[in-house]
Amino acid sequence: MRVKSVAKGALAGLTMAMLGAACGSVHSGQLKQQAAAVKKPAAAPSPAPTTPAPRAINCEQVKCVALTFDDGPGPYTAHLLDVLRDAGARATFFMLGENVGAHKAEVRRMVLEGHQLGNHTWSHPQLTGLSNAAVRSQVQRTEKAITEASGGVAPTLFRPPYGATNARVAKAVGMPQIVWDVDSLDWRYRDVARNVRVGTRQPKKGNIVLFHDIHKTTVDAVPRVLAGLKKRGFTFVTVGELTAGRQLAVGRPFPAWS
Repeated sequence: MRVKSVAKGALAGLTMAMLGAACGSVHSGQLKQQAAAVKKPAAAPSPAPTTPAPRAINCEQVKCVALTFDDGPGPYTAHLLDVLRDAGARATFFMLGENVGAHKAEVRRMVLEGHQLGNHTWSHPQLTGLSNAAVRSQVQRTEKAITEASGGVAPTLFRPPYGATNARVAKAVGMPQIVWDVDSLDWRYRDVARNVRVGTRQPKKGNIVLFHDIHKTTVDAVPRVLAGLKKRGFTFVTVGELTAGRQLAVGRPFPAWS
């Protein structure tokens, strides 16, 4: 009887093992090994964002205006980009290198939304009081910061802080220097209504207008400035688009000041 019982138990164990194998039943450790061995298919890479195609705008025929924003990027720049995007407007940003690191996403977004990047030195010194080496350092450090943050787009235009420049500075900078036709003085008068009034009434065809995106009162005024200028028939362009076809001299600011 004992022999039969042992034989019956062995037969039952063998049967269960065979059933387990047939049903694919394995030890939990084996399950983990099998799961690790199964490689998940690689996710398809998301398409890289693309920059807008260049626009063919003839500002000799079209009523163009170039809005420019200095001293950023700052805490209000992202909202300004929203405003410009919603209005279908492009602008030029003359940035300080020391501000770029904290706002890399905004710099990259400028490129992706068709705005132009400009160099405004690292820390906004008066360049005419610096040595040639110090001027070059201010420009080159900023160039590197903007190029890295933007994904490889190096600025080709420069704006001297305070508009202070001379032939020596121009040679050290080595880029066309862009100044302005209309100074909003938004840094002095932190007043939305005044910014709107100056920004909508003073610009003329082909003008470059100076604002600063580091001031909330400026950014708050921009929607009304855009609406007012659009009502006057203006098309919003970058400085590069405004000056397309012209040869900008390195040693002389544009527009020329009398």
